[in-house]
Amino acid sequence: MNLLRAAYTVSLLTLVSRITGLAREVLIARYFGASAWTDAFNVAFRLPNLLRRLFAEGAFSQAFIPILAASRARDSAQDNQRLIDDVATALAWILAGVSLLGVLGAPLLVLLTASGLHPKAFDAATWMTRLMFPYAGIISLVALSAGILNTWKHFTVPSLTPALLNLSVIATAILLHSTMHPPVYALAVGVVIGGLLQLAVQIPALRRHAVLPRLHLDFFAAWRSPGVRRVVQQMLPASLAVSVAQVSLVINTQIASHLQPGSVSWLAYADRLMEFPTALLGVALGSVLLPSLSRAHASADAMHYSSLLDWGLRLCLLLALPAAIALGLFATPLVAILFNYGHFNAADVEQTTRALRAYGVGVLGLIAVKILAPGFYARQDIRTPVKMAIIVLVCTQLLNLVFVPRLQHAGLALAISCGALLNACLLLHGLWRRGSFRPRAGWGAFAGRVLAAQLPLALILGWGALQLPWLDWQGSYPRLERLGAAFALLLAAALAYLGTLALLGLRPRQFLHHE
Repeated sequence: MNLLRAAYTVSLLTLVSRITGLAREVLIARYFGASAWTDAFNVAFRLPNLLRRLFAEGAFSQAFIPILAASRARDSAQDNQRLIDDVATALAWILAGVSLLGVLGAPLLVLLTASGLHPKAFDAATWMTRLMFPYAGIISLVALSAGILNTWKHFTVPSLTPALLNLSVIATAILLHSTMHPPVYALAVGVVIGGLLQLAVQIPALRRHAVLPRLHLDFFAAWRSPGVRRVVQQMLPASLAVSVAQVSLVINTQIASHLQPGSVSWLAYADRLMEFPTALLGVALGSVLLPSLSRAHASADAMHYSSLLDWGLRLCLLLALPAAIALGLFATPLVAILFNYGHFNAADVEQTTRALRAYGVGVLGLIAVKILAPGFYARQDIRTPVKMAIIVLVCTQLLNLVFVPRLQHAGLALAISCGALLNACLLLHGLWRRGSFRPRAGWGAFAGRVLAAQLPLALILGWGALQLPWLDWQGSYPRLERLGAAFALLLAAALAYLGTLALLGLRPRQFLHHE
């Protein structure tokens, strides 16, 4: 399998999801702006997302995929299916119970997450939390399906399904916002429908690969399964690692709720733009690397294991660094052309831009973590990332004490960025110290070429951001012209970057990696 082609496929399909996600945020900005009501939705949506990251993309995937990959390498198809069935049954029962507790305890959850919300917004957040909390259970089963399909080297459906959530929210916002009070409730309805659609489209792909989970009613029989016990043993430290990151997120949301109204939403809009490079690069590389690293570890191929990490880190530097520069230098045009319509005014553009620039500082670290963390998970070593995550949590909150009084909501974003860079450094050092990663020769020359190629890109984007009136869309600078100018500048910067790399001797074939 050509890993570069697989990563490209996942990235391209993820791009579809991110474009629809961006369209979702543009629509929310147009209809609802950045207000106490959008703060309420973002708080309510964050709560089931916390559970999703704990049970789905976080601890569960980190524990389950390496075990399933090892089972596929050595066991029969019947044993693989038994493992899948037992794990799916145990997960479904646990999620059902947790979802019920979330619905019943919604007021307490909102209080713990964002006690600074306006009373009416607090009530709205509580109602939307109750409606959306079952989404966490649904999407966790989607993650189970995605983990199975990725282990069988099927990346298309898992990469496309997030777009269904975005399309569902867009549809309900357009169709229902004028019929619900407050109108923001329409977004919560779209989230639930989108989760059901995501689960439904996984079933045909699982059936085609003959790995469709078969749920049964006997939870205790599934719980006693050796495979489930191995997953649980790995999940416990992984849950702590993911919980540490989520605790940091909850603390930041709590702090933002006590700042100026709209702070939670400004951070959410900036986060959506920051997620573009982190998803297209980090998620794509992480999705491809974790099963491949797990197979290399199961085969005791240490050289191949190290080469996979080296390949991922080179792509990270090559692609993440220009993305970070673009978010920093071109933040105002990006925010203005995407969100500066309807209820989203110039002040909202300025505040979101501040947060986006702060997030841009940590893009390289955020993407590197997606590559380095699988280096531990594939070896079923989750305790080490837990210790590092605790260190990062403490440092992030100490940085909040320094940054937030001076920078307000942007200080929260900057603390997260610094924490991500620290996390990446700790993970890299840990892999080096254990001998899991040994960089191939030529890193110095490679890094020098990549750094030199940033100069023309930065000059083009910096000039464009300063010279054109990006906020003047109602006067002399219409919307389409503004959008066209932004596209032309980004394209010119990308071509200048790639052209400089080519002149310096870097070629795409140098990044091919076969298994």
